[in-house]
Amino acid sequence: MQGSVFGYTEAQIAQFGLTFGVGAFILYMLFIVLNLARESKAGKFGTFILFLVLSFGMLGFLAKNAIKWILNI
Repeated sequence: MQGSVFGYTEAQIAQFGLTFGVGAFILYMLFIVLNLARESKAGKFGTFILFLVLSFGMLGFLAKNAIKWILNI
């Protein structure tokens, strides 16, 4: 079969990479924020602020995927 890798099309591979690759990257970035909060001894409120500010972009990405899933787009 021409145009596929291991029986998957390019679009399927790209969707898999976007879903799981970016998801894994987001989890890694959350680990980095948690580590930053621990090393700086930010406390509970400081840790909350770090997660709120540094994770705001990730929340938008996750919300976009949730909205697409809910609306079946």
